[in-house]
Amino acid sequence: MKTEANSSSNITEKLCHDKPRLYMCTVCDKQFTCVSSLICHRRRHTEDNWYSCTQCEKRFHSQSSLSSHKNVHSSKYQCTECGKCSRNNCDLMRHKLSHSGEKPIECSVCGKRFTESSSLAVHNRIHSGERPYKCHVCHKAFRYSSTLTTHMRVHTAEKPFQCSVCGKRFAMSSHLAVHSRIHSGERPYKCRVSQGIY
Repeated sequence: MKTEANSSSNITEKLCHDKPRLYMCTVCDKQFTCVSSLICHRRRHTEDNWYSCTQCEKRFHSQSSLSSHKNVHSSKYQCTECGKCSRNNCDLMRHKLSHSGEKPIECSVCGKRFTESSSLAVHNRIHSGERPYKCHVCHKAFRYSSTLTTHMRVHTAEKPFQCSVCGKRFAMSSHLAVHSRIHSGERPYKCRVSQGIY
């Protein structure tokens, strides 16, 4: 196997005699069969040219992903039972399974059931120990891409979630939710001893 580096775009090509040309990310070693897929993927590491939703501030690696996401804010693919909006018809059909309770896909290891095969594939990482998402800064590995995205904020100090009352910013939406109790006065945790539960 021969390896060539393209310094202008920081792309490594693995050339194989019997396989199609593969393009490898120099940060995480993930491979792609075309340069355009690799270039789109690399935005995950650099956060360059991300596309932001003007309604919820979520960010996406491509214009097409953003366009698909915008359907969530419209009623184009809306569930008739609960009103939830989906990105596309496939997502809507999968969502409707949650109302029927149907979970046709089963894990062969533990028997847990899922509505879609992609959820099973992610679940299987628990059994295999696979952690395919690696931080290019500290090399810590994660099972889920969303966990890596959240982790990267440790290195970038990014705090995308802002309190609408006081303006304080947070790295995670869960931290903002906890903080919001200061303003709402909500106190969801009650002492079980004083209530005579013990």
